[in-house]
Amino acid sequence: MSEPGRILTTHTGSLPRPDDLAGMMLAFDRGELKDVQRLRERVAEATAEVVRKQAETGLDIVSDGEYGKTSYTAYVKERLTGFEGETLRQFRNDRERQEFPDFTRESSSHVKMPSNNGPVSLKDPEAVRRDVANLKAALAGVQVQDAFMTAAPPGQIARFMPSTYYKDEEEYLYALADAMRDEYETIVGAGFILQLDCPDLASGRSALSHLTIEQFRDVDRLHVKALNYAVRDLPRDRLRLHICWGNYQGPHNDDVPIQDILDVVLEANVGAFLFEAANPRHAHEWKVFEKIKLPAGKKIVPGVLDSCTNYIEHPELVQERLVRYAELVGRENVLAGVDCGFGTSVGLNRVAPTIAWAKLRSMVEGAQLASQELWA
Repeated sequence: MSEPGRILTTHTGSLPRPDDLAGMMLAFDRGELKDVQRLRERVAEATAEVVRKQAETGLDIVSDGEYGKTSYTAYVKERLTGFEGETLRQFRNDRERQEFPDFTRESSSHVKMPSNNGPVSLKDPEAVRRDVANLKAALAGVQVQDAFMTAAPPGQIARFMPSTYYKDEEEYLYALADAMRDEYETIVGAGFILQLDCPDLASGRSALSHLTIEQFRDVDRLHVKALNYAVRDLPRDRLRLHICWGNYQGPHNDDVPIQDILDVVLEANVGAFLFEAANPRHAHEWKVFEKIKLPAGKKIVPGVLDSCTNYIEHPELVQERLVRYAELVGRENVLAGVDCGFGTSVGLNRVAPTIAWAKLRSMVEGAQLASQELWA
């Protein structure tokens, strides 16, 4: 995931979807789409388009844009058994609502998120294989450094789609780990990097604010342990993990500081760690690496673009952010990334698509400037 002589660029996985694809995906999620085969064909077409656009923008490590998924977490309800319960997860931060009663949070996902109400097992092993085939076809004739695909880890699935069936969370997590293992292994086996999206390790704190920080760290430890179990046979250098504190514009006044969870997160058996580092609530946290040493063999992918605003970061700001991290952990251990995705769920475009692409181009230019400075 690195190349001598320069800082590589990537992002967090999801990218803005074409309007027609988004409409088809939402109809599919509601059970109203009659021509599923046409949807699959459109996903393949759009995947080819978005891979080509990433390469033209100058990104080094590209993805399929998550175009085959309705959302970065809820898509598993289509691939696993046991998700026919009523929605139990409430997308709100009660403490935030109490502190700032006049703040109205932007709309959340339009995608249904049922709870787990039965035994979890793999139902549709072909779904991830279609995604793999689409990305492989899209990469034909395209010059990039590498490619990745995202997948939901056990802890994040349990957070958004809790269980009424399993006796406790630990039993549920390990059932999910066993069921998702085929997807993880299929992605890596196809030659792609596997990115595990784990906002549960950071933004999960908002729903657990009644716990002490040490109790929340224990929750994180359990989630990391289940994740490590699920990927136990996979090479660490082909795995990366992303955390965030909620991809929305809001106060974020009660976000758990990264310094309180970083040591636990770094216990995950992955080769790279992506995290928010550009938005106004977490941009200062680069300082944590002055105190916490990055373990050998791990890289960091700090977000140098905010994924919630329509500001386009100046390339020199991107350069400044990357150089700062490189000076702390070593230039060979840093990649340029984005705080979160630009299309984490169908129907959500918090950043105008044309601006999202302009931001990514600015990141590429900033990484070039940083590389020139660091390897001068």
